[in-house]
Amino acid sequence: MTATLMDGNSLRDEIIAGLATQIEQMGSPAICLATVLVGDDGPSQRYVKSKHKKAGEAGMVSRHHGLDADATQEEVEAVVRELADDPSVHGILVQLPLPDGLDPEPVLDLIPAEKDVDGLTERSMGRLVRNRPGLVSCTPLGVLRLLEKYSVPTSGARAVVVGRSTLVGLPLSLLLNRKGVDATVTMAHSRTADMAAVVREADIVVGAAGQARMITADMVKPGAAVIDVGVSRTEAGIVGDVDFDAVAEVAGWITPMPGGTGPMTIACLLENTLTAARLQGL
Repeated sequence: MTATLMDGNSLRDEIIAGLATQIEQMGSPAICLATVLVGDDGPSQRYVKSKHKKAGEAGMVSRHHGLDADATQEEVEAVVRELADDPSVHGILVQLPLPDGLDPEPVLDLIPAEKDVDGLTERSMGRLVRNRPGLVSCTPLGVLRLLEKYSVPTSGARAVVVGRSTLVGLPLSLLLNRKGVDATVTMAHSRTADMAAVVREADIVVGAAGQARMITADMVKPGAAVIDVGVSRTEAGIVGDVDFDAVAEVAGWITPMPGGTGPMTIACLLENTLTAARLQGL
């Protein structure tokens, strides 16, 4: 492998240690992250459990509300409304996706912008679009933290984000284009003509489409930074959007999957929770 490995696990631990120091120095009331999980999906349960564990390492308290898979829309909204009104709760995360039959939009709309630590509500996304201060979606923020940590040049760079979801592709494209980052961004998707040629022009490639190993070595410019956000569960285990072994021989920097952007999502969730607490006057 010739590429520099962008280790999300080590950077996550570094960020959490820094948060713990800041929180200890604040000496303020406990900073609280609340999560809401509907149903018994195994990966979601493990992910939420990991969030609470890392919150404890950062010196935060956490509160979890689990609802049965047959919970009604009204029951889910009642839990989120209660957390929104509770001044001791500083961050609210509703684990998505919700079970079939539940509409996530009215649920997310109940989260105040200053408690929206996942950065997914209309108000948070609107602030991002208008380049206003606010909480930003955790995975895109984690990608920026990795680029900063490993000194990947962004100013004037060509970036291609493969995937246009409101969870990753869209907010990340906006963040990469922001003043201070200053990349020129193309957001590619399933209907992009000659995807390989588009990706090959990029100095920074982000795979966020959820298509296993779709980004191959022949699509990557030598020396490019390749960030893998996509997750696919296969018979061989979890794989990303990037054909890691082959691309690692061409790229200048590369994230593993798992162990790259996933840990950074949790780190930035906790970073957002501290920011949220400060927005609320702590």
